[in-house]
Amino acid sequence: MGVSNLVFAVILAVALGFFARSAKRLKRWLNIGHEEVRTDHPDQRTKNFLLIGLGQSKILRDPVGGMMHALVFWGFCVLGLGTLEIMIQGLYTPFTWDVILPRFLYLPYVVSQEIFAVFVLIPVVYLLYRRLVIKPKRFAEVSGADAVFILSMIATLMLTLLLLFVMELRTGASPDGRIISGLLLPLFSSVSAETAHLVARGSWWIHAVLILYFLNHLPGSKHLHVLTSLINVWFSNTSGPGRIGAMRPMDLEAENAEQFGASDVEHLSWKNLLDGYSCTECGRCTAVCPANTTGKLLSPRMIVVKTRARLTEKATTLDAIAASGGTASEAQTAVLAKNLLDDWITEEELWACTSCRACVTECPVSIDQLDIINELRRDLVLMESRFPDELAPALTSLERNGSPWAFSASDRAQWAEGMDIPTMAELVEKGEKADILFWVGCMGSFDDRAKKITVAFARILQAANVRFAILGQEETCHGDPARRMGNEYLYQMLAKGVIETLDGYNVKTIVTFCPHCFHQMGSEFPDIGGNYEVIHHTDYIERLLEAGRVPLDTEHGQRLKVAYHDSCYLGRYNEIYDAPRNTLKRALPIMELVEPPRTKSRGMCCGAGGGRMWMEENVGKRVNVERSEELLATGADQIAVACPFCMTMITDGVTGAGSSVPVLDISEVVASRLLPIVSV
Repeated sequence: MGVSNLVFAVILAVALGFFARSAKRLKRWLNIGHEEVRTDHPDQRTKNFLLIGLGQSKILRDPVGGMMHALVFWGFCVLGLGTLEIMIQGLYTPFTWDVILPRFLYLPYVVSQEIFAVFVLIPVVYLLYRRLVIKPKRFAEVSGADAVFILSMIATLMLTLLLLFVMELRTGASPDGRIISGLLLPLFSSVSAETAHLVARGSWWIHAVLILYFLNHLPGSKHLHVLTSLINVWFSNTSGPGRIGAMRPMDLEAENAEQFGASDVEHLSWKNLLDGYSCTECGRCTAVCPANTTGKLLSPRMIVVKTRARLTEKATTLDAIAASGGTASEAQTAVLAKNLLDDWITEEELWACTSCRACVTECPVSIDQLDIINELRRDLVLMESRFPDELAPALTSLERNGSPWAFSASDRAQWAEGMDIPTMAELVEKGEKADILFWVGCMGSFDDRAKKITVAFARILQAANVRFAILGQEETCHGDPARRMGNEYLYQMLAKGVIETLDGYNVKTIVTFCPHCFHQMGSEFPDIGGNYEVIHHTDYIERLLEAGRVPLDTEHGQRLKVAYHDSCYLGRYNEIYDAPRNTLKRALPIMELVEPPRTKSRGMCCGAGGGRMWMEENVGKRVNVERSEELLATGADQIAVACPFCMTMITDGVTGAGSSVPVLDISEVVASRLLPIVSV
């Protein structure tokens, strides 16, 4: 071992020592969050790791910028082997992988190092150009100085690596397979062998030291995601395992429970805090947030960034207090007295959320921004009884009437008068059974416009000779609106009451046209003991049509251009995108289905979710207006929806735009094509 090897060994030891200390500190800070099991279903987690993590499937939703980032990521993965070779050479100069790898593997390795150095360098130049010249809107919210610094450092790493390869080739010390170096070599034909050797050594040292500096820069910068994003993807549940979009269960009867929801970082889980480490601040979440894009204060990116900042603030203070013997100064006490809620994240941000999951779906490293928002809302409502005044009537009515609107339960089945639709109680009395329970929902029971959807779907069921029943006056709200508003106590009270009713009739299969009911009963009821097969009506109608059970007039009718608006709770929550479209195509064979710019998993929310249905929208442009204008811009003759909440919001938006384009539910489209029932 020569002097240079000894010098490098010291540098390497110091760098690794600092990095180990940083890693230990970050791990300790994660422990401030509460425990949460995230090691279940390793097969699904490994699949996510391979597809979303290594495969970069989510970041590739952005075809240009995403591909550039993916090339940098894949390049670093391949170049990692070369980096290890350089580190070992620092300790033992003659080392190359040639002494370990067989020839048929070593040659591809040599070729790959040059090619991927170029693959990384080109995207980095583009990303720098985008940061400094194009300046996309989503980058405006945070400082880009660190990103520019990191990109410049990566570019320097690639340039020094390529220069090292070329100079080695110039001195004759390069292995076979240096194709790109061979192309660049004529540019350095005037460089003497001695100079080339000096440049090669200089490039090697700059490259090696930069790598070690880069390693230690990451833990203190937003580029910490370089180290944590793959880990975060493996532990994430946003793409499964488990029921996608289901809110975190809460045990209200847990012994010694003093905190419900989260007001500060210690009330969040370690995974919520790891999300903060993994945020790239790319702003893809904020760019698709319907609240932010229409001028509200909420930014999903800043929810995560602020959570990370509060963790850093509190953790460093706790570390300083511990280092000083446990006595906190006045300033340190003031820092500890702060909260994530109010001091970092405001109520206005939280209540602007429509719970549409666009942010969660878009995040390339599987961060769950909505989980943090939901936990902070729970603290506001359960611990402090703080919520917008407009929510009070809905919450009161849910508690008193079993519906967010102050209607009498005796009016629930008025829509069915004259339709000869039995209730479950009536069937039991006759000793009969229904194949399915038609869960009508509160809007379908009380809202005049939504009641037309209820009737349309019931007509389809009758035309298909489906044996179904309703609960009638026994149906109550399952509490989903209360849960999204943060009132978990009221939710569980209502939901358990519904489960008791359903179990009392031994209900197995439920069909509903409300995506909120569909998601709540199908995906969140299992956490409190309700297990049923729940089917959305678009899916059910499609099955009936496939089976040829719905008699439709497909011979007549005018050619229509129809735009379908995706419901968030049907699409992003339950990945149902095709059934509504297929049903439309079957019912209207000569229809032209047109898509708005934001569609399917990127569809824009109508603005009613997350309790927003009952809140005023006084800041910025109304979300439903923005979405309705987008749908009208398709030139559609009709707009189709599959959710009563969307129906209300889009109808209001279309009317407000002065348009007469009709907004219809999928079931209404199908029902309008039913053949008349011929009496025998």
